[in-house]
Amino acid sequence: MKFVLEDIFPKKRSDNTIRLAYCIPSLNRASGMERVLTEKVNYLSDRLGYDITIITTDNKGIKPFFPLSNKVKIIQLDVNIDELWRYSIGKRLFYYLIKQNEYHHKLEITLRHLQPDITISLLRREINFINDIKDGSKKIGEIHFGRYKYREINIKILPNFINKGLSFLWMRQLDNKIKKLDRFIVLTNEDASYWKGIDNISVIPNPITIHEEVTKHSNAKRVIAVGRYTYQKGFDMLIDAWKLVHSKHPDWTLNIYGPGNKESYEQLIIKNNLSSSITCYGATNNIIKEYEESSIFVFSSRYEGFGLVLAEAMSVGLPCVSFSCPCGPRDIIHDGEDGILCENGNSTMLAEGICKLIEDPILRNEMSKLAKKNIQRYNIDNIMELWHRLFTNIISGKI
Repeated sequence: MKFVLEDIFPKKRSDNTIRLAYCIPSLNRASGMERVLTEKVNYLSDRLGYDITIITTDNKGIKPFFPLSNKVKIIQLDVNIDELWRYSIGKRLFYYLIKQNEYHHKLEITLRHLQPDITISLLRREINFINDIKDGSKKIGEIHFGRYKYREINIKILPNFINKGLSFLWMRQLDNKIKKLDRFIVLTNEDASYWKGIDNISVIPNPITIHEEVTKHSNAKRVIAVGRYTYQKGFDMLIDAWKLVHSKHPDWTLNIYGPGNKESYEQLIIKNNLSSSITCYGATNNIIKEYEESSIFVFSSRYEGFGLVLAEAMSVGLPCVSFSCPCGPRDIIHDGEDGILCENGNSTMLAEGICKLIEDPILRNEMSKLAKKNIQRYNIDNIMELWHRLFTNIISGKI
């Protein structure tokens, strides 16, 4: 089937506007990568005058979850790679190769038509071939995950040493692709240290995506956690920690918000007799309201790429208790000053940190003020200045 783009995107330039093309599977998920990308392209197009197109492969016809500027264009390639998860591993691999070839073909046609100055891969499927597309654009990769646990294969029917070997080969393949990019962007200095042998690396954190002037004003006996209901977010360890908190402070509650299947966590709450103390909610479009009505934020992830919700909670003025997981919290929190860092995976220490803030309202108030002040280094103006400088330096050949 021939792929033809409607001629709605001008190929000729009439000015010196910087033209970007972003590649991402879809925009309809309520996750951090989609939220951050939406914020960045809105800023670049509305405030800096960039010409931006987002190229997606999946979920055609479904509108973006987060509000997108009407100046930003979307091209949907209708490849539908995500649908392969319904197949067995063997079929999935077979059809994946076909889908990848289709994606490569359609993306090359699209980029040659758009003629962007820079094409940005969010390190999804296009990273496998984007350097081979000779459309004249510079190529950037930006990763929203940390290298730790990234591309980790864990096929249950295979011995552990084979899973580790396959993971090593898969990561080495990624390293080779990244080295060919014009620039590779990671979110934290900690994560940058994990990418050994990558010389084209820069660190640009995620921007805080809460723009309203909000200051926490509640003294409610309420702790909040936010994230997808997945193993990575460590809500099972948080529930374990809350048993200790509840035994000392039964009048405090824990509220968890996020997308995904929360059933297993609700069962764990029932098993631990914590139903009156912990409530699991779905994703909300007004998380600011929930931050305002809480007194403490807790972050229990096993690993992260950055930890955007942690930074955003601090921007509202919430004192935070967090595992010092790789990567993010150690870059974001100044331990003992604007938050509390706990040994990664140590639920007892997490509980003790929460109890410390519960029992010391003066410390909570001091950390609240410092959190709101210190976290401004991640405000969107500061972060987008880094991106604008990077783009202009790449185009001018300074990088």
